[in-house]
Amino acid sequence: MLGSNTLRSIGLFAFLAVSLTLAGCSSNSADTDRGANTAAKSEGVLSNVFETAKPVTIPEGTAIHIVLDQSLTSNRSHAGDDFEASISEPVVVAGKTVIPKGARVHGRVTEASEAGHLHHPASLRLTLRSVEVGGKSYAIETSSIGRAGPNHNKRNVEYIGGGAAAGALIGALAGGGKGALIGSAVGAGAGTAGAAATGKKDITIPAESRLTFKLTQPVSITVKG
Repeated sequence: MLGSNTLRSIGLFAFLAVSLTLAGCSSNSADTDRGANTAAKSEGVLSNVFETAKPVTIPEGTAIHIVLDQSLTSNRSHAGDDFEASISEPVVVAGKTVIPKGARVHGRVTEASEAGHLHHPASLRLTLRSVEVGGKSYAIETSSIGRAGPNHNKRNVEYIGGGAAAGALIGALAGGGKGALIGSAVGAGAGTAGAAATGKKDITIPAESRLTFKLTQPVSITVKG
């Protein structure tokens, strides 16, 4: 028969063996859990990366609606000047919002001409050059829109002619033939001065004006999807 000491030794060895086995199982389980968690996190990161890396192409001809941040005038703006605006209506492609409302837009003045006296009408023309989406700037090409002042050549001719006729009438009443010639010259001069004073009309596009441009080239913008 085995002695009590021997039995105690065997029991101790058995206890140690069982404890080590359980510890190993616990360690393997923890490692498995950590591995699963790491894999899940990696999969989540990759999923997010792929989710944000889907470009959507906005086709040529798409309308881009904006609202101006500042006033632009033909007598103060110059070709090449930049201006700021924001998207007033979201751009949607196949049910997905590609450019959200409020996105920042950068434009450029392509033509600005101050109104001259008598014959030179004012002009002002704009285009868009980029839009910001998701913290990234995308170059865009759009149609230009512009405004031109009225061509007042005909009005000036009528104004000057009318002044001459009125002067001739006044001169004729005052002194006959010679007076009519003098009156005509004076009247023409007065008519010219009046046309010069009233013919200079510059163009102003005030802040918060809503304008619409169209893409002349398609543009791809990365969106979540």
